[in-house]
Amino acid sequence: MKFKHLQIIAVVALMVTACETKPTQSEQEAPVAKLSDKYAKVTLTSDVSHLSDNEKQMLPLLFRAADIMNDIFWLENYGEKDSLMARISDPDLQLYANINYGPWDGINNEASFVEGIGAKPAGARFYPEDMTKEEWEGFADPDKNSQYTMIVRGDDGQLKSVWYHEYFADQIEKAASLLEEASALAGDPEFANYLKVRATALRTDDYLESDMSWMDVRNNNVDMVIGPIENYTDALMGTKASHEAFILIKDQEWTKQLARYAAFVPELQKQLPVPAEYKAETPGADADLAAYDVVYYAGDCNAGSKTIAINLPNDERVQLQRGTRKLQLKNAMKAKFDAILLPISDILMTPESAEHIKFDAFFANVMFHETAHGMGIKNTLDGKGTVRAALKEQYSALEEAKADVLGLYLVTKLSEMGEYTNTDMIDNYTTFMAGIFRSVRFGASSAHGKANMLTFNYFQREGAFTRNDEGRYAIDFEKMKVAVEKLAGDILVHQGNGSYDEVKKWIDADSITKGDLQSDLDRVNAAGIPVDIYFEMGPDVLLK
Repeated sequence: MKFKHLQIIAVVALMVTACETKPTQSEQEAPVAKLSDKYAKVTLTSDVSHLSDNEKQMLPLLFRAADIMNDIFWLENYGEKDSLMARISDPDLQLYANINYGPWDGINNEASFVEGIGAKPAGARFYPEDMTKEEWEGFADPDKNSQYTMIVRGDDGQLKSVWYHEYFADQIEKAASLLEEASALAGDPEFANYLKVRATALRTDDYLESDMSWMDVRNNNVDMVIGPIENYTDALMGTKASHEAFILIKDQEWTKQLARYAAFVPELQKQLPVPAEYKAETPGADADLAAYDVVYYAGDCNAGSKTIAINLPNDERVQLQRGTRKLQLKNAMKAKFDAILLPISDILMTPESAEHIKFDAFFANVMFHETAHGMGIKNTLDGKGTVRAALKEQYSALEEAKADVLGLYLVTKLSEMGEYTNTDMIDNYTTFMAGIFRSVRFGASSAHGKANMLTFNYFQREGAFTRNDEGRYAIDFEKMKVAVEKLAGDILVHQGNGSYDEVKKWIDADSITKGDLQSDLDRVNAAGIPVDIYFEMGPDVLLK
């Protein structure tokens, strides 16, 4: 595939390890590299020649609304951006603070890189930093557990909940007004309706109707995700949603190729490798698989490591009634594959294995990862609530591990059914293994990093791969197939049981780097391979 609009600026500098807070001996002796060299710079753009004049006029309004999500996320993650930048004189540190939306390194266990600033609060700025566990448990406000409230201290010093649309009132009103203005220019009626309904949702913090309306957006050229969505930043309770935005240009040709797989979701749910009670829920059959060029990231999704696919809405009610939309960010995916995954494979995979590292397999693995998010079980078997609520701050890491291995299980099943023929399964499995090395470098503070370490350690116990004397890896295809099915089943059962203590014990034990892996990752770091990417993007880039 040719991606002529994607330009990757090569990075050739020593990398700092992303998997341990303390540097290794080899890093201590090496020359100091720029922190920003951990990221490869990528220009995000797309062909917009097929857009109507109205759609081209709409895009700057979407960019302005997305920028407001940037402003809000700074306040959620750190606080006032200007106050932080005023205390940083080094241009490299300023760039790194912008990449991380604060002074904490998202791919180095949230370590502070600005002198005089200590550890990141587990709850970021969603809660008072001095709030105690006892105080929280005694706080009798039903709104405290909402995804969409800030917890603050009132004039009397007591905790109180403030809805996002009240706490960020000025920013929210500006963003909502921009969405309404953009709605009048949207060429697709479903997308136009979504923008209007989403504006109302921002003003009320009631997102169900807008999530449902977004499920209707299928015939659009332009798409947008905007609002408080993911819970990764709240490492204290795993509850509060952070503001973010994506602006997307649909790849109509690739989307047509993907659409047929959505119809298999209900049947694949029945084939999950767990007892019947753990797959009794029926995911919505209205799932959407589509490919896009992403042209703007803002807020939470732009902080630290970048997502390369979207599976939304997160609301379990929408997922069970309608399903989800699974959007593959093809240009960002290709950037990571070329700049990171292939170079890692050259170092850590055997030459014979490296021949099976294919972009089409990487694309399929990511696509079915997103499909897997919408499957399994959403409510615990004891009837006491959702899996998300039961597992609290442990939910995200286990859910990402589920999506990883269950996605590979799904593509295997489709291949066995004769419905997926784009790649050989050996390519998918080998590319998956190489992808673990890419994602574990996000660090132990990242849900994705934890998930990949959990998977790596599980596969190692199951003999799913071998490591030779040169520190190069190869998969055992048959054992890996067994391990994938077994791990997927274990995770789904833990989710259905809502077993917080067991899940926490498992993640604490297995989400850390063990044995020879750290020295292998040090070789990757020493080769100057970036950990992730950051972007040159915006209306000046897209519409020039």
